[in-house]
Amino acid sequence: MNAEASTASESKEITNDEGSSFQWTAVTVLISIAVFILAGIYEIMGGWLVWAAIKGTNDRDGTFSKKPWYYALFGSLVLVAYGFIPCLQPSALSDGFGRIYAAYGGYFIVLSFLLAWALEGESAKPDMGDLVGGAISLAGVFVIMFWPGR
Repeated sequence: MNAEASTASESKEITNDEGSSFQWTAVTVLISIAVFILAGIYEIMGGWLVWAAIKGTNDRDGTFSKKPWYYALFGSLVLVAYGFIPCLQPSALSDGFGRIYAAYGGYFIVLSFLLAWALEGESAKPDMGDLVGGAISLAGVFVIMFWPGR
């Protein structure tokens, strides 16, 4: 095999803007988790604001209400801002869009349960199936993020 063909078949190490390859550290893990949580808050709250204006929600006191139209407008703006947050992931250059969003999905599941419960009270309280499913999704997140050899 010639050198050119050999180079094409080898995987390339992805480096960041400073020219060094990405490595997980305690700090990058904390930053990554914080970015996922921030993204979840923006996406879920933006979606909830739109939902509350269009479909209505159960309030914490158990009453059902539809929110004013400007909730939907503000929610849409929050969702636009959310679109930029995953780009802040410290491993974004090496992991890319697909892996970042797949890992984010587990955080989204858990945060959806928690924020709905906080916003709507007991009517949205997670049950045992929700807790087990959320735990399984977070386990999947950590497999995706920290699989050896990445």
